[in-house]
Amino acid sequence: MYMDQIAAYIAQFPKDVQEKLKKIRKIILDTAPDAEEIFSYGMPGYKLHKKPLVYFAAFKQHIGFYATPSGHEAFAQALSRYKQGKGSVQFPLNEPMPYDLIADIVAFRAQENTAKAKKAIKK
Repeated sequence: MYMDQIAAYIAQFPKDVQEKLKKIRKIILDTAPDAEEIFSYGMPGYKLHKKPLVYFAAFKQHIGFYATPSGHEAFAQALSRYKQGKGSVQFPLNEPMPYDLIADIVAFRAQENTAKAKKAIKK
């Protein structure tokens, strides 16, 4: 449903940025294959078990990655070299993109959402 919106979003950026965004999108879908693609807050996002998983967005100098505060807290040391806000991190476009770290964060968040969903079912 949102695939066209996300493709159009990615297509508006220069080719080198598009490649980075496409790779991040693929990492998310490969790591959390049951995640639902959405377009929210003006950027591509993903939900798993009806709860937010991660979002990403491109800007002039960086790619913003949003994995909620818990996703960032769990990887605080690995993310410490990047500019951050609460639940957000900025990966500079002029540096290698930390794709393995992104995959690890997505995997963590997917496990977290799945555990919460299973807990909710038990109640």
